[in-house]
Amino acid sequence: MPRDSFRPSPPAEVRAEPADGGATLVFVRDLRHPPEAVWAALTDPARLREWAPFLADRDLGSPGAAVLTMVDGETTEDLPATVRRAEPPHLLEYTWGDDLLRWELTPTATGSRLTLRHTVTERGIAPMVAAGWHLCLDVAEHLLDGDPVGAIRGAEAKEFGWAELRDAYATRLGDA
Repeated sequence: MPRDSFRPSPPAEVRAEPADGGATLVFVRDLRHPPEAVWAALTDPARLREWAPFLADRDLGSPGAAVLTMVDGETTEDLPATVRRAEPPHLLEYTWGDDLLRWELTPTATGSRLTLRHTVTERGIAPMVAAGWHLCLDVAEHLLDGDPVGAIRGAEAKEFGWAELRDAYATRLGDA
Protein backbone atom coordinates (compact mmCIF):
# COMPACT_ATOMS: atom_id res chain seq x y z
CA MET A 1 0.00 0.00 0.00
CA PRO A 2 1.37 3.43 -0.82
CA ARG A 3 2.02 5.30 2.43
CA ASP A 4 -0.02 8.34 1.35
CA SER A 5 -3.15 6.17 0.96
CA PHE A 6 -2.83 4.61 4.46
CA ARG A 7 -5.92 5.17 6.62
CA PRO A 8 -6.50 3.83 10.11
CA SER A 9 -8.97 1.07 10.82
CA PRO A 10 -12.06 1.73 13.00
CA PRO A 11 -11.44 2.13 16.77
CA ALA A 12 -10.72 -1.11 18.62
CA GLU A 13 -12.16 -2.58 21.80
CA VAL A 14 -10.68 -0.57 24.67
CA ARG A 15 -11.21 0.14 28.34
CA ALA A 16 -9.28 1.77 31.18
CA GLU A 17 -8.83 0.37 34.67
CA PRO A 18 -7.59 2.38 37.69
CA ALA A 19 -3.96 1.68 38.59
CA ASP A 20 -2.07 3.42 41.43
CA GLY A 21 -3.18 6.96 40.55
CA GLY A 22 -2.75 6.26 36.85
CA ALA A 23 -4.61 3.93 34.55
CA THR A 24 -4.15 0.68 32.71
CA LEU A 25 -5.31 0.95 29.14
CA VAL A 26 -6.64 -2.41 27.97
CA PHE A 27 -6.55 -2.52 24.17
CA VAL A 28 -7.90 -5.64 22.43
CA ARG A 29 -7.36 -6.33 18.77
CA ASP A 30 -7.92 -9.35 16.54
CA LEU A 31 -5.10 -9.88 14.05
CA ARG A 32 -5.04 -12.05 10.92
CA HIS A 33 -1.76 -13.71 11.91
CA PRO A 34 -0.82 -16.55 14.30
CA PRO A 35 0.75 -15.77 17.67
CA GLU A 36 4.21 -16.85 16.46
CA ALA A 37 4.22 -14.21 13.69
CA VAL A 38 2.88 -11.50 16.00
CA TRP A 39 5.44 -12.47 18.66
CA ALA A 40 8.26 -11.89 16.17
CA ALA A 41 6.84 -8.43 15.37
CA LEU A 42 6.68 -7.63 19.11
CA THR A 43 10.21 -8.74 19.96
CA ASP A 44 12.56 -8.56 16.92
CA PRO A 45 14.31 -5.16 16.76
CA ALA A 46 14.27 -5.16 12.93
CA ARG A 47 10.51 -5.70 12.88
CA LEU A 48 9.85 -3.26 15.75
CA ARG A 49 11.68 -0.58 13.74
CA GLU A 50 9.01 -0.97 11.04
CA TRP A 51 5.95 -0.29 13.23
CA ALA A 52 6.61 0.53 16.91
CA PRO A 53 6.89 4.02 18.47
CA PHE A 54 10.41 3.10 19.60
CA LEU A 55 13.58 1.35 18.51
CA ALA A 56 14.84 -1.52 20.67
CA ASP A 57 18.54 -2.09 21.35
CA ARG A 58 18.02 -5.87 21.53
CA ASP A 59 15.52 -8.66 20.97
CA LEU A 60 12.78 -8.31 23.60
CA GLY A 61 12.05 -12.04 23.61
CA SER A 62 14.06 -12.74 26.77
CA PRO A 63 14.11 -11.16 30.24
CA GLY A 64 16.61 -8.46 31.13
CA ALA A 65 17.53 -4.83 30.63
CA ALA A 66 16.98 -3.03 27.34
CA VAL A 67 16.85 0.50 25.97
CA LEU A 68 13.80 1.62 24.00
CA THR A 69 14.43 4.78 22.02
CA MET A 70 11.40 6.98 21.35
CA VAL A 71 11.48 8.49 17.87
CA ASP A 72 9.71 11.69 16.80
CA GLY A 73 11.10 12.87 13.49
CA GLU A 74 14.76 13.72 14.11
CA THR A 75 14.28 13.75 17.91
CA THR A 76 15.06 10.63 19.92
CA GLU A 77 14.91 9.83 23.62
CA ASP A 78 16.42 6.74 25.20
CA LEU A 79 14.24 5.22 27.92
CA PRO A 80 15.32 2.35 30.16
CA ALA A 81 13.30 -0.82 29.87
CA THR A 82 13.28 -4.18 31.58
CA VAL A 83 11.71 -7.27 30.04
CA ARG A 84 10.08 -8.89 33.06
CA ARG A 85 8.39 -11.82 31.38
CA ALA A 86 8.85 -13.41 27.98
CA GLU A 87 6.86 -16.58 27.34
CA PRO A 88 6.91 -17.10 23.56
CA PRO A 89 4.58 -16.77 21.78
CA HIS A 90 1.94 -15.82 24.33
CA LEU A 91 3.12 -13.29 26.93
CA LEU A 92 5.54 -10.38 26.86
CA GLU A 93 5.80 -7.89 29.71
CA TYR A 94 8.25 -5.03 30.04
CA THR A 95 8.72 -1.64 31.60
CA TRP A 96 9.25 1.37 29.38
CA GLY A 97 10.35 4.36 31.40
CA ASP A 98 7.63 4.67 34.08
CA ASP A 99 5.11 2.63 32.08
CA LEU A 100 4.39 -1.10 32.13
CA LEU A 101 3.32 -2.95 28.99
CA ARG A 102 1.89 -6.46 28.94
CA TRP A 103 1.19 -8.09 25.57
CA GLU A 104 -0.93 -11.26 25.59
CA LEU A 105 -1.49 -13.34 22.45
CA THR A 106 -4.23 -15.93 22.19
CA PRO A 107 -4.72 -18.07 19.09
CA THR A 108 -8.05 -17.69 17.28
CA ALA A 109 -9.58 -19.48 14.30
CA THR A 110 -8.39 -16.65 12.02
CA GLY A 111 -5.11 -15.60 13.68
CA SER A 112 -4.57 -14.05 17.12
CA ARG A 113 -6.30 -11.96 19.72
CA LEU A 114 -3.85 -9.41 21.04
CA THR A 115 -4.52 -7.85 24.43
CA LEU A 116 -2.25 -4.97 25.35
CA ARG A 117 -2.31 -3.71 28.93
CA HIS A 118 -0.39 -0.43 29.04
CA THR A 119 -0.19 1.08 32.53
CA VAL A 120 0.49 4.82 32.52
CA THR A 121 1.09 7.18 35.45
CA GLU A 122 -1.37 9.83 34.22
CA ARG A 123 -4.98 8.76 33.78
CA GLY A 124 -5.78 11.53 31.31
CA ILE A 125 -3.37 10.33 28.62
CA ALA A 126 -5.13 6.99 28.00
CA PRO A 127 -6.99 8.22 24.86
CA MET A 128 -3.73 9.53 23.38
CA VAL A 129 -1.93 6.27 24.18
CA ALA A 130 -4.81 4.27 22.64
CA ALA A 131 -4.68 6.34 19.44
CA GLY A 132 -0.93 5.86 19.18
CA TRP A 133 -1.05 2.10 19.66
CA HIS A 134 -3.98 1.89 17.26
CA LEU A 135 -1.92 3.44 14.46
CA CYS A 136 1.14 1.38 15.35
CA LEU A 137 -0.85 -1.87 15.28
CA ASP A 138 -2.45 -0.94 11.95
CA VAL A 139 1.08 -0.48 10.58
CA ALA A 140 2.20 -3.77 12.20
CA GLU A 141 -0.66 -5.63 10.55
CA HIS A 142 0.36 -4.25 7.16
CA LEU A 143 3.91 -5.40 7.87
CA LEU A 144 2.69 -8.89 8.80
CA ASP A 145 0.58 -8.94 5.62
CA GLY A 146 3.76 -8.35 3.60
CA ASP A 147 2.52 -4.87 2.64
CA PRO A 148 4.69 -2.55 4.80
CA VAL A 149 3.83 1.15 4.98
CA GLY A 150 6.67 2.18 7.32
CA ALA A 151 6.50 3.29 10.92
CA ILE A 152 4.23 6.22 11.78
CA ARG A 153 5.64 7.84 14.92
CA GLY A 154 5.45 11.05 16.92
CA ALA A 155 4.02 14.20 15.34
CA GLU A 156 3.74 12.47 11.96
CA ALA A 157 0.82 10.44 13.37
CA LYS A 158 -1.32 13.58 13.18
CA GLU A 159 -1.19 13.26 9.39
CA PHE A 160 -2.71 9.78 9.58
CA GLY A 161 -5.84 10.26 11.70
CA TRP A 162 -4.35 10.29 15.21
CA ALA A 163 -6.51 13.21 16.44
CA GLU A 164 -9.72 11.56 15.27
CA LEU A 165 -8.72 8.29 16.92
CA ARG A 166 -7.80 10.13 20.16
CA ASP A 167 -11.25 11.76 20.19
CA ALA A 168 -13.00 8.45 19.50
CA TYR A 169 -11.07 6.74 22.30
CA ALA A 170 -11.74 9.64 24.67
CA THR A 171 -15.46 9.07 24.08
CA ARG A 172 -15.12 5.30 24.60
CA LEU A 173 -12.97 5.66 27.72
CA GLY A 174 -14.99 8.42 29.36
CA ASP A 175 -13.00 9.80 32.27
CA ALA A 176 -10.45 6.96 32.10
